[in-house]
Amino acid sequence: MPELPEVETVRRGLAPTLEGARLSRVEQRRPDLRFPFPDGFVQRLTGARIETLERRAKYLLARLDRGDVLIMHLGMTGRFEIETALTAGRLGDFHFAAPPDPKHAHVVFETEAGGRVTYYDPRRFGFMGLIPQAEVLTHPWFAAMGPEPLGPDFDAAHLAAAFAGRKQSPKTLLLDQRIVAGLGNIYVCEALHRAGISPLKPAGRIAKTKLPGLVATIREVLEEAITAGGSTLRDFAAADGALGYFQHSFQAYGREKAPCLAPGCGGTITRTVQAGRSTFYCPQCQR
Repeated sequence: MPELPEVETVRRGLAPTLEGARLSRVEQRRPDLRFPFPDGFVQRLTGARIETLERRAKYLLARLDRGDVLIMHLGMTGRFEIETALTAGRLGDFHFAAPPDPKHAHVVFETEAGGRVTYYDPRRFGFMGLIPQAEVLTHPWFAAMGPEPLGPDFDAAHLAAAFAGRKQSPKTLLLDQRIVAGLGNIYVCEALHRAGISPLKPAGRIAKTKLPGLVATIREVLEEAITAGGSTLRDFAAADGALGYFQHSFQAYGREKAPCLAPGCGGTITRTVQAGRSTFYCPQCQR
């Protein structure tokens, strides 16, 4: 599933075409994705102007001049492709995914300026919704979310309170969207490795002195991935069709039995499973 950096990459890729644009035509090609489309989806969007395109955790939020917010989630295989008046066909090259099949093109947005954005989703685990702006913060999708990991409310004090007395692993808690919004399996593995913290240790036993470093490392890993264009695993591609390359910089994720890259370590990356998710770590330097 695309994680926060991938979704932020998509947001930045879509913004030049959609932000500030008026939707001249919207085509909905099926009644549902993961969930049914909201009533009047096409009618409520056609003619609306997208004032801002934002991200909250792994959601995209397009705020409309009519008072609604278009919510978009990529699920596992959702992606957008862009055509503008200056370009024809797909932008960028896909190295890991086959060209999108037209039968998986489920929603098309066209703008007055000549832009065309198509949403593809072979597995249809993504979804779209329309929520009045005043109700976004209290909507079930967002009401219980923790702070953004790149925002000011995510700090060592917040983690200390979340970890205090907990027997669960730090990885389990960092993946809990109520504690911090948007973190996923890949980047939690990377951050814990760089911070030298075992993903198996009870979170309540992690020294508080390590938490400022963990917060800084989480931000560092996410910023690097956003700059690189996301991890681009398997089906994911950025909004303009270009693939990111942060996967080439992973120090732990996907490197089972490979040498640990931490300076002076000499250990070997190990894989285990936690709550059905693969965890990659170095038993020698992550304590």
